[in-house]
Amino acid sequence: MSDVNKIAIIGATGFGGLQLIRLLKEHPNFEISFLGGERSAGSKWNDLCPFLPLNEDPIIQSPKPELISKVADFAVLSLPNGVASNLAPKLLEQNIRVLDLSADYRFRSLDQWREIYQPNSSKPRNDYRLCQEAIYGLPELNFEDISIAKLVSCPGCFPTASLLALIPFLRQGLIDLDGLIIDAKSGTSGGGRVPKEHLLFAECSDSISPYGVIGHRHTPEIEQISSQIAGHSIQLQFTPHLVPMVRGILSTVYARLRDPGLTAEDCKTLVNSFYRNHPFVEVLPVGTYPSTKWVKQTNKAMLSLQVDKRSGRLVLMCVIDNLLKGQAGQAVQNLNIMAGISQEIGLPIYPYYP
Repeated sequence: MSDVNKIAIIGATGFGGLQLIRLLKEHPNFEISFLGGERSAGSKWNDLCPFLPLNEDPIIQSPKPELISKVADFAVLSLPNGVASNLAPKLLEQNIRVLDLSADYRFRSLDQWREIYQPNSSKPRNDYRLCQEAIYGLPELNFEDISIAKLVSCPGCFPTASLLALIPFLRQGLIDLDGLIIDAKSGTSGGGRVPKEHLLFAECSDSISPYGVIGHRHTPEIEQISSQIAGHSIQLQFTPHLVPMVRGILSTVYARLRDPGLTAEDCKTLVNSFYRNHPFVEVLPVGTYPSTKWVKQTNKAMLSLQVDKRSGRLVLMCVIDNLLKGQAGQAVQNLNIMAGISQEIGLPIYPYYP
C-alpha cells in the first residue's frame, strides 16, 4: 500500500465528520480525497465550515460509489443509522475498505439490528453476510482482525467507555455475569448536529436527566460484545444520563467480584497488565477518579477502579471524549491499523487543560 492513503469522508458536515476532517487534514499518511453528502452536495467546503478550512476548498459531492472508487482507498461513513448500509456494500464491491461510524454493522445478526434500528432505516436490508463479516472496531479487543478487515464497524460511544472498563474482568472470569449495572453520563454532542428540542440550551442547561432508561439501543450492543468475551449470555442494566456539557462520557460500572479476597490493587494490576500494550488506555492509581476534562479532545480513555469490601462490589470508571475515542478518533485509530502504520499517528493524547 502507498505511503499516502486517500480517504473519502461521507457525512462530512456532522459532528463526526468534522472531527474526522480535523484529525485527517494534517495526518502524514492520509489525504482527504473526497467529501460526500446529500443535503450539502454542490457546496464548497470552506463556505460551509470556514472555521475548518481545507486548502483545495473541495466541493461536497453526492456519494456515488463508482466516483469514490476512482479517488479513494478507504471510505469513512459518518451517516445516520440505517443509511450507511445502503452505501457500504457498493463501496466494498469497488474494493474500497470501509469504516462505518453508525450502528449498521455492529450486530452480527441483521435480524437483531432490525429489532433495534429498523424504524430509522429508509430501505429494507438483506446484507446478512456483511453483518457476519464486519469487524467490531474496538482496537483494544480486535487489533489483528481490524488490520486485515475490509469492513470495520466502529463501536458506539457508550459501549466504548463501558466495554473498556469491563473487558479485562470478563476475559479473566473475575466477576459475576448477573447483576451488572452501568450508569453513564454524556455531553450534548452525543445527540448529533441536527437540532433537537431536548438539546436546546434552555432545555438542558443547569440540569441532568436520565433517558432511554429501559431499552436504550446501546444496551444490546454492550451485551453482545460482553457475551462474546465471557462465553456466556449476559443481560445487564444500562442507564444513560444527559449532562450539560458539550463533550465527554463517564461510564461507571458495578459488578460483584467472584473472589471476595481481591483488593483494588489486585484489580488494578490486572487492568494494567491487560492494557500494557494499548497506548490510548491509561489506568489511574487506586483512589484517583477520572474527570471527563482530563480526556477532552483526546483519543485517550482513562480508567479507575475501587473495591467495596463491605458489599463485595467492584466499581469501574472510564472517561472518554465521545467525539474522539467514542467516534472519529477511534475511526482514525482503526484507519492507522488497517493501513499498517502506528495506531498513534495523528491522534491527540493530551488535553488542552482546562
